[in-house]
Amino acid sequence: MTKPIMARATAVWLVDNTTLTFKQIADFTGMHELEVQGIADGDVAAGVKGFDPVANNQLTQEDIEKGQKDPMHKLKLKFNPAAVGEETRRGPRYTPLSKRQDRPAAIYWLVKFHPELTDGQIGKLVGTTKPTIQAIRERTHWNIANISPIDPVALGLCKQSELDTIVQKAAAKRASEGVVMSDDERRKLVSTEQSLGMEDAPRMPTAIEGLESFTLRPDDEEDKPETKYDADNFFNLPDNDDDEDEEDNGRR
Repeated sequence: MTKPIMARATAVWLVDNTTLTFKQIADFTGMHELEVQGIADGDVAAGVKGFDPVANNQLTQEDIEKGQKDPMHKLKLKFNPAAVGEETRRGPRYTPLSKRQDRPAAIYWLVKFHPELTDGQIGKLVGTTKPTIQAIRERTHWNIANISPIDPVALGLCKQSELDTIVQKAAAKRASEGVVMSDDERRKLVSTEQSLGMEDAPRMPTAIEGLESFTLRPDDEEDKPETKYDADNFFNLPDNDDDEDEEDNGRR
């Protein structure tokens, strides 16, 4: 760990019990020098009880004495074997209770739009388990009929940068394995910003596929008179024969 536990309470104790400079305390606790000065003035951390770093095996008394004698001396955090790996703890992230009901929708979105992601990657991204992911992949989830795919970023289950990073890792892995990707898959494997900046690939309707190379020969072309259409051609229609017969009867 680079900072002591309960950094602000540690700073309060050092301000009250030592003659260390504000900069020395700020560098040790990871705080700003003005914030430490605010603690000394009583404007910051009012009511916070001091936390003794010496008694809690974070700092030695000898190191404090050296710092009091030499303002340029930097305090060193004492090595604590029990704290090793605390910041890089592995496993699925914690999801608040209010958002756990949204996880199936986020998993469904990732499975649908990013099938290249592994179950482990999805689990770490949204904080879920592999059996749940597998059930949604195979559509055997008990509530699959009511689950709609929703972007996990929109649900607040992860950050856009985290999603882009994990997608880029999947793209690099596929490239190293020599997997040939289609245009749709390639678009999915880039980040959101890159995808929005890409031009849409021209596509030909299915009904005319194979006709792009078909051309008319000069012998097949026929000279047809050009017909011009105007409003009179459409609205001045010829009289009906029945109407003419009725007029003739009327004359008789």
